Amino acid sequence: MEFSNILVPTDGSEYTKSAIRAAVDFAKTVGGKITALYVLDQTMISNMPMDAAVRNVYDALAVEGKEAVGIVKELADAAGVPVEVSVKEGSPVKVILEESSKYDVIIMGTLGRTGMSKLLMGSVAERVVRASSCPVLVVRANEAGN
Repeated sequence: MEFSNILVPTDGSEYTKSAIRAAVDFAKTVGGKITALYVLDQTMISNMPMDAAVRNVYDALAVEGKEAVGIVKELADAAGVPVEVSVKEGSPVKVILEESSKYDVIIMGTLGRTGMSKLLMGSVAERVVRASSCPVLVVRANEAGN
């Protein structure tokens, strides 16, 4: 099995940095390429009327997405790893799963929540692992959050 086409979902948070570094190292080792994916989570604003305040939130999320994939691009470029970036709209789990059929492997981060926190918050990584059409490598954030 070949793992040269790598999807790296990111939300721009500190805890994804360990996964990004792992993905870049992995891609360099196997001679692979990375696609950085940020999903603009419309579920947060889908039930609100699109007034100026909601538009501002949407615009801020779009900027956050460009910055998030930019971090992946910067690290991959520095390592000489081919990289593409993609910002899509929708439910993060749904979009990642839709994209999964185009890739050999997904490398993504997790906070490693347990107990009540996991029950209340859920886990994008867990849902992707359970339903992905390709293998998923989940990298837990270290204590420093990166």
